[in-house]
Amino acid sequence: MHDIELDRTDRKMLAFLQEHGRASNLELAAAVGLSPAQCHRRHRRLEEAGFIARYETRLDPARLDLHVVAFILVAMEKGHIRDLSKFTDVVIDMPEVLECYSITGDYDFVMKVIARDLKALSRFLIDKLMRLPGVDGVRSSVCLDEFKCTSSLPLPE
Repeated sequence: MHDIELDRTDRKMLAFLQEHGRASNLELAAAVGLSPAQCHRRHRRLEEAGFIARYETRLDPARLDLHVVAFILVAMEKGHIRDLSKFTDVVIDMPEVLECYSITGDYDFVMKVIARDLKALSRFLIDKLMRLPGVDGVRSSVCLDEFKCTSSLPLPE
């Protein structure tokens, strides 16, 4: 990783790319006021320095018949440290789990899960998640409506 200082143009590029990931180099250059060659060099430098982690396409869950989003808190058994890597290795490969974080407090993990319907969510909880090594208990909350869902980070001016 290169240790570089972000200037105003770099931040403009990153902000534009967060919202327009498929933009061509010409579109990006016009948006930030650079020549295409300068833009390409800066873009490549930001990638190489690790500011751009990856490119992805955001799909519409409803069009794919995925209608239930749930947030699940997971408590591990006391002394779960020995099973932690088994748990995380399996969770990483579960397609239903969109996000998973280790947290402080009464629970050890919080995850965002997506499912076709409530029955599918129930099967995921009972047949998959609760059977993982070290899992002591789970608490789930089903999302009723989505008001904001973004992966765009706030960038200082």
